[in-house]
Amino acid sequence: MPPTRNLPPETQAPAEAVATQVPAEAVAPLMRGITVLRRLTDGDGTMSLSALERSTGLARSTVDRVATTLARMGYVRLDGRDVTLVPRLMELGNAYLASIRLPDLLGGRADALADELDESVSLAVRDGEGIRFVHQATRRRAMSLSFRIGDLLPAERTAPGPLFAADWDSATWTAWRDRRAGDPDGRRFPSLPPHPLPAADRFEQRVARARTEQWSLDDQLIEPGLVALAVPVHGPAEIPACALSVVSHTSRHTAEELRDSLLARLRTAAQEMERHLYDAPPAAPAAAPEALASWTGASKQELGREFIESLARGLTVLTAFGDRGDRLTLSEVAQATGLSRASARRALITLEHLGHTASEGRHHRLTPRVLGLGYPTLSRTTLSEIAQPHLAALAGQIGDSVSLAVLADDSVQYVARAATHSIMTVNITVGTRFPAYATSLGRVLLADLPPADLTAALARTELRPLTQHTMTRRGTLETVLDRVREQGHALVDEELEAGLRSVAVPVRDRAGRAIASINVAMHSSSRTIEECEEQVLPQLRTTVARIEAELHIAERFTRVAVA
Repeated sequence: MPPTRNLPPETQAPAEAVATQVPAEAVAPLMRGITVLRRLTDGDGTMSLSALERSTGLARSTVDRVATTLARMGYVRLDGRDVTLVPRLMELGNAYLASIRLPDLLGGRADALADELDESVSLAVRDGEGIRFVHQATRRRAMSLSFRIGDLLPAERTAPGPLFAADWDSATWTAWRDRRAGDPDGRRFPSLPPHPLPAADRFEQRVARARTEQWSLDDQLIEPGLVALAVPVHGPAEIPACALSVVSHTSRHTAEELRDSLLARLRTAAQEMERHLYDAPPAAPAAAPEALASWTGASKQELGREFIESLARGLTVLTAFGDRGDRLTLSEVAQATGLSRASARRALITLEHLGHTASEGRHHRLTPRVLGLGYPTLSRTTLSEIAQPHLAALAGQIGDSVSLAVLADDSVQYVARAATHSIMTVNITVGTRFPAYATSLGRVLLADLPPADLTAALARTELRPLTQHTMTRRGTLETVLDRVREQGHALVDEELEAGLRSVAVPVRDRAGRAIASINVAMHSSSRTIEECEEQVLPQLRTTVARIEAELHIAERFTRVAVA
């Protein structure tokens, strides 16, 4: 056990950490940085620097340095005096989700079950005396029922909670009772509205029943109208146990009706999942990353004392885990990050004190608490939200309007936009639709369609002349789309409206599909076609690359809606 020391309150572990004594070798700047990330998560992703100063108890200069470091890592965005979490931060939670393999191995089966039952289905894991959801398959209804991936929920107010509590040891029960005594309204769980916690003896009765019957009900304990049924899913020792739950509303089922109608099917699904976990081959060894933290030295040289290198290195340790497996030795962490064994050891000691890693002999693993670093807030991020700051930055650089659009039937629909403030500007609003064939946004999306879909789309589209330059011959349009597909961009000159010129590039998801497109639109007198291709297009491609980088991280384990 490492020696301990007392630190000022601002460097103490977050409320979730059980330990009170800080190890002597703990990295205080890493603890401060994690505290800021947790406060931002609890604040729904955005807080002012002053609010962070008040909520963390840190000095303003420290908050400023932490924010600067996190911004350099791409984990937050600084907008004036506000600090906002950005999707790249999800790589920390992704590392945990990849290491446990549950979403990869069981996510598709949970999705299929949700389709079959026409109800929301979730996978949850234990985190101390609480639970966190690691996969969601939701139904689209006016009254949607879903939780955010990574939210910490009290065990006594959930269906999975009693199943996990059936295996609690005495220390966990003691921590549970202490937490209830100090927080009777559950304010430690910001994802839920404050509410008096259920009586302790009632939860203990639910736990006893879950231990015997291997199922558990939540009858409107999370919130009025919400009911859930959960059963356990066990797997090999290297894969943590999880709970499979189905969530509904009292307008569709009472809790008893949910149990009577779906328990047998849920148990069958859990047994199928267990067989799949036992039959799954070991995770394919991923190529060992090297020197993940090597960039921090250059940032320190450039930013000086404003960049906290020990914070950046410590967070990078979390990213060393993931596809390589659930457990790493100190030597493997040091190799992956490029840190010395001493630096890697101090980071792991700190992370374990905060509850983000756990050690088992020579090996270390990530815990579900890593999901508390921004994942709940960012798991609901849309493509429009990811793109908006990048669109605004590009519009500010080039002085022209920038838009994001998706294909909607035979039209393109604008879903995000950054307009410029000038006397002569392209006046288009979010929600506007234009014929896809006559726009640069539409042509890059049409060009990406499978041949059969493209043929069908062109067959049902009337190629009307919108201006004297509009392309109205199908054969000519098909030739142009071939060129767009080859070049990776489209330039349309005065075909939608006289005097309007635009250039567009597709936005591709992790699978390489063009799910949206971004264009720069301008008056034809402002730039020549050559200037568009030589000056605007490279900057547009750079912007799209930045958006795709964040999108691909965000959609690793979550579904990213367009808007």
